[in-house]
Amino acid sequence: MRAVTIVDGDLRYQEHPDPEPGDNELLVSVEAAGINNADLMQRLGLYPAPPGAPPDIPGMELAGEVVATGRRTTRFSIGDRVMAVVGGGAQAELAVVDERCALPVPSALPWPDAGGFPEAFSTAYDALFTQCGLAFGERVLVTGAAGGVGTAGVQLSAATGARCVASVRHAHLRDSVAALGATAADPDAALGLGPFDVVLELVGASSLPGVLGAMALGGRIAVIGVGGGAQAGVDLLVVMQRRLRISGSTLRARSLVEKAVVATEVERHVVPLLEAGDVRVPLEATVPMDRAGEAYEGFRQGGKLGKIVLVPPR
Repeated sequence: MRAVTIVDGDLRYQEHPDPEPGDNELLVSVEAAGINNADLMQRLGLYPAPPGAPPDIPGMELAGEVVATGRRTTRFSIGDRVMAVVGGGAQAELAVVDERCALPVPSALPWPDAGGFPEAFSTAYDALFTQCGLAFGERVLVTGAAGGVGTAGVQLSAATGARCVASVRHAHLRDSVAALGATAADPDAALGLGPFDVVLELVGASSLPGVLGAMALGGRIAVIGVGGGAQAGVDLLVVMQRRLRISGSTLRARSLVEKAVVATEVERHVVPLLEAGDVRVPLEATVPMDRAGEAYEGFRQGGKLGKIVLVPPR
């Protein structure tokens, strides 16, 4: 098979041995694989793949067709359409997926949309609902809301009946983000639209101090992005006086059992919304895997709406 490969910090599309599925795994012919910030960090040597994942083939999410199954798989069969969050190796012609983490792809959903769905929506769902317990009618702030996880968080908040404010730095993206179900504003103006019960913090250190001052009593903050820095000064008196909870999350390093639990929840609560058209995957670009370097650069520059997705070259 061919795969996007990290070679001394460069990206090449080169040959690798075909992977073989383990007893509980599916072998998937990849039709689309989303790019995430973790891929850029792995390329720079800052975020190694977890044990068991290919160390030099990036990619945390994929969609494709099952072409082989392990001896103990029971749910999916050859020819089924699946999508999944994986530890790595998604940006390739073939990849293995633990069956417990695989989600069915709705029949009408295009492959690029499916390839950009798993990581963004799993991350947003887990942070908003599992960690922060978002409830109907609560007030939500999504910072850095124009990216993949941000647009997922906006839509999931709106679908739950929450009132969502989206912090969007690039003015030309605000109308598009607002159309997903939020009041979109520049970061400073967004803080003035609180107080907020829940914050999906995708920016990090440069955002968090202002967010603390915009929280409601008993508010919850889920930190899942640090593009704006990882070291922040925190006013602990505000945290104490407003009885705030601050949590953090990554998906990649979790155990298979933990990832399977997230997948079960996403399939139960989010995939039906996707199938019904109540949420969607905004796509900034679809790029062939042999031009992955261009796609990574586009991702790094920012100013995009939603996902950049790699597909096999034709």
